[in-house]
Amino acid sequence: MKIYFAGSIRAGRDDVSIYEALITEMKKYGDVLTEHVGNAALSVKGDDGPTDRYIHNRDMAWLKSCDCVVAEVTTPSLGVGYELGWATALHKPVLCLHRSTPKIPLSAMIAGSSAIQTVAYSSIDEAIEVIEKFLRHAGYSRDRSPHSQDIT
Repeated sequence: MKIYFAGSIRAGRDDVSIYEALITEMKKYGDVLTEHVGNAALSVKGDDGPTDRYIHNRDMAWLKSCDCVVAEVTTPSLGVGYELGWATALHKPVLCLHRSTPKIPLSAMIAGSSAIQTVAYSSIDEAIEVIEKFLRHAGYSRDRSPHSQDIT
């Protein structure tokens, strides 16, 4: 399974430790194409490619090739919003996780989309449980192999 993980880079790196923990768990289910998002060495400059065009084209190729998208959207990000728009247009299963904060409500374009599953969480363990359920529902087990079990 190819998983595309989206999280804020240029809009702020305050949640990088959360991204890293989520990515570590998702790697048990498949290849996380964008695991660099959880790298604490990646700064808000988004210096993970030689040019912005290179980064855009690389990430779009990954998005087109992935089986599903998991995003942490607590920190609003133009790039993540762009990726989510494309993911829904490409009919990819999409899960958006966020922590509820009174200052910054979840965007209506995310919360109101019938093509995006949104879940509020309050702990890493809770977020991991939601991700595991989402990936199992997509038909994959922790040993990274497809299965046909219905989890409902």
